[in-house]
Amino acid sequence: MTDEKQDGNIDEAVATEEPPQYGVGPFSIREVALAGTWLVAFVVSFFPIYGDLGVGPSVWSSGIDWVLTVGVPTVAVFLIVLRRLSPQGIRRVGSLGIDQFASVAFSVATVLWLTIIWNSFIQLASGRAFLGTWVVWVEFFLMLAGVFLTVLAPFIAPFAQDFRGRPEVPAHRNARPVLPVSPRPAFVRPEPAADEDAPYSEDTATADENAYEAAPAHAAQAPATPYAASADGSEATADAGVDDTPRGAYDDAETTVLPLDEQDADADARADVAAAATATTVAADRPAAATEPVHARESFEHVENPSSTVEPAVATAPQHQAFWALVPEERDIVDEIGIPVFRIGPTAWALVIEDRGDAFVVRHEDGRIGYLHDVSGVTRG
Repeated sequence: MTDEKQDGNIDEAVATEEPPQYGVGPFSIREVALAGTWLVAFVVSFFPIYGDLGVGPSVWSSGIDWVLTVGVPTVAVFLIVLRRLSPQGIRRVGSLGIDQFASVAFSVATVLWLTIIWNSFIQLASGRAFLGTWVVWVEFFLMLAGVFLTVLAPFIAPFAQDFRGRPEVPAHRNARPVLPVSPRPAFVRPEPAADEDAPYSEDTATADENAYEAAPAHAAQAPATPYAASADGSEATADAGVDDTPRGAYDDAETTVLPLDEQDADADARADVAAAATATTVAADRPAAATEPVHARESFEHVENPSSTVEPAVATAPQHQAFWALVPEERDIVDEIGIPVFRIGPTAWALVIEDRGDAFVVRHEDGRIGYLHDVSGVTRG
């Protein structure tokens, strides 16, 4: 069984338990009494409220006083009669039910008639005559009776039956409880994407420039290839002083005897040439080792390059993985310009939505966002 059907059954049960209500035709006793009170007040309102009978002005000719003194109670009684004759007609005035509207109408009219009487007493106290006529007193007591039949009727025994056993209906949306007002979250200015990538881009560009400038130094320190030594087309053995001329070619050559000191100098020169040729030959025997990259050699020796100033670029991009954090003591969460927004402490976990290395971006449970610059001793959860 749904809640609506259950509520309907409860209302029917309550209505059946109440004794039947008798009245005059379709109207209850309270409604008949209220209509009779209004009818007398409506007829009396045409008599003068100031001055002599038949000479002074009535409430209908005294500006717009008739709107609240007689007009609004007239509308209230008309709606009460219409509710009985046409149950599906007008049921409320704004967010007020018809009986609530009638209570307000007769209460306001009573206050206005009392104001007229009070002003008449003020005129009498200042040495003048009492301006109000008997009409003012009759209207005041008739409207006061209307207050008893509307505002106090649920507490008066003869008229309380008119309010018992009524079915429950949903209240008008303007008469329902209001929603709680939530605090507006603090505005956080979004940071441009270029500012976050700028440190990493500058470090990377600096590393590339340093590597590019250090490349000529590496090229200058690299040993010469064996092919460059023999660019003139001759063999390395020819530079080393190895004579490939046939033995018989020197038979007809003149023999020249050099002095001893000249022979020693010539021998030293030939020894230097032979040493240079030997080094070139050793380099030629290993051409792949000189041109092969360092990381491809079958060697585990550490290669150091003291002339290079290139340092590996450190990734400074922030981590966007959210996590829970617990600080050891109370710490302030500030905005972009350093103004404290809220505080976090060791009694509750805080949600970190971004880790920037030296600072955390913390989000409060109400939506506010700030920065924690003191990240020492923070426990991650």
